Amino acid sequence: MQGTIATFDPDTRSGRLLLDNGAELAFDSVAFDRSGLRLLRLGQRVDIDTDPSGVVRRVTIPGIG
Repeated sequence: MQGTIATFDPDTRSGRLLLDNGAELAFDSVAFDRSGLRLLRLGQRVDIDTDPSGVVRRVTIPGIG
């Protein structure tokens, strides 16, 4: 699944994604830390791995990770 970074707080390493269907989805520091990234920018496209309940498990940049 893909989305766009709507918010990102570098202090808490968490934020919200805007999915392609218009829905928003939050991600926590654990999902960000699993990405191996150091920073996300507003408007950046990302790939999202979710668990069966829809919780974001990992956020990555398409083609990297």
